[in-house]
Amino acid sequence: MVEVVRPSCWLCERALGRRVQQHHPVPKAKKGRETVPVHPICHRAIHANFTNAQLARIGADRGALLAEEALARFVEWVADKPPDFHAPTRKPR
Repeated sequence: MVEVVRPSCWLCERALGRRVQQHHPVPKAKKGRETVPVHPICHRAIHANFTNAQLARIGADRGALLAEEALARFVEWVADKPPDFHAPTRKPR
């Protein structure tokens, strides 16, 4: 029996669904070229919590992103949601 490995979201590590976006860990505006696959909701959460300048400094360090309490809470909250789950993303106050 062959096990099918489904690609997972770079941020939350859940399986990806029908809709996948490519996130630049270092923003294109800051000369970033690499991309990683993420859910649309995860992509919005990243950009709601970090500026492009912050993302450029952090780079592809997923752990540094998750050190931000608001983003860590988001990842914990979304962990049991289906791959194509959608909800509005709120900016932190």
